[in-house]
Amino acid sequence: MFTTSWCGYCRRLKSQLDRDGVHFTEVDIEAHPEHADWVESVNGGNRTVPTVLFPDGSAATNPSLVEVRARLSA
Repeated sequence: MFTTSWCGYCRRLKSQLDRDGVHFTEVDIEAHPEHADWVESVNGGNRTVPTVLFPDGSAATNPSLVEVRARLSA
């Protein structure tokens, strides 16, 4: 999951995933700006977070916990 430190939506999704036992790796695109280009590439040029990269290579921007769970079990 690509995030920033100030993003409330990121904090919410991380909290929900932790509570649900869904393991994820967090990449703060401000601390690691080399990843910002990828976030922009899947968000029409915007650095919109949270952006979640799934194991199948697909991505979702600001997904709900339900969407994350569904895409992980597909």
